[in-house]
Amino acid sequence: WVGVCRELMRRDDVDRSDDWRPSARRERLVQRAALFASIREFFAVRSVLEVDTPALVRRGVTDVNLTAITARLDDQELFLHTSPEYAMKRLLAAGSGDIYQLCHAYRAEERSALHNPEFTMLEWYRLGFSMDELIEEVAALLDTAMQACGAAPRPLRRLRYRDACLQCFGVDPLEAPREKLAQLALEAGLTGEAAASLTRDGLLDFLVGVRLGPTLGDDCWLALTHYPASQAALAQLDPHDPAVALRFEMYADGVELANGFQELANAAEQAERFAADNRERAARGLPHRTADERLLAALHAGLPACSGVALGVDRALMIATGAERIDDVLPFTIEQA
Repeated sequence: WVGVCRELMRRDDVDRSDDWRPSARRERLVQRAALFASIREFFAVRSVLEVDTPALVRRGVTDVNLTAITARLDDQELFLHTSPEYAMKRLLAAGSGDIYQLCHAYRAEERSALHNPEFTMLEWYRLGFSMDELIEEVAALLDTAMQACGAAPRPLRRLRYRDACLQCFGVDPLEAPREKLAQLALEAGLTGEAAASLTRDGLLDFLVGVRLGPTLGDDCWLALTHYPASQAALAQLDPHDPAVALRFEMYADGVELANGFQELANAAEQAERFAADNRERAARGLPHRTADERLLAALHAGLPACSGVALGVDRALMIATGAERIDDVLPFTIEQA
């Protein structure tokens, strides 16, 4: 009997704690479910196939701006994917046709009001689409998501990266000397040590993230387009202006929602970009990441002409509901997992 009483007291202590409770209110969970349903209906009427690829993968990303979360299986180092991109491109090369995936993604980045290390990503690929056509579809998808949550649709605007930087910083991001970008970064709050350690692109990323990004997408969907060629990642270069890439990011209310490319299909060029990433990793003291040889093999076999985009679903739900923190739209945060 004494033992039973102690167990009941222990359970009562647990019951009095609020730590087990979800982060989001039930109202937000209902809106989250409605948003998921609207996404699936959006693609169903367009005959885009839903797919499901592994979250645990054998190759981490080489991108210096992404930090994959590692895992171990026996004596193997594995990674939780930062996005399903590589596996989805293998499906495209194998003849899948238009595809989308709604899944969790994992990034060991700074925990913030906009980022939880585990979050929900929507990624999709459209065969034969140009970057501009995909931008139109991203805006249409976001409007559908807004209406599912009881919010109003928004107009779409486009702004070139170069023009945006000229307006915000008064410098041409493609031509400004590194010293000028470092000066602007210091004025925006970057420490001298950090500014000295960053490349031109690192300084531009900081300036866009701290100064430019928060000004974009007031009451609209703002597509920031034509990033510098040095920031192409997995995008084609613009054949009319190879100094820039066919890459865009979508913003709303100062929040980055999506990152999209008119996809690079050249295996040799992509392999060189991965190698360049690893050279930059070495310069920054970051671990080497072996390039995904299966992705490169798929590109060599033939990726169909397409455009693709990854969209942060939790952030879109924040915009739709007016939530100020990602915690308010997640069932459980990393602290509660």
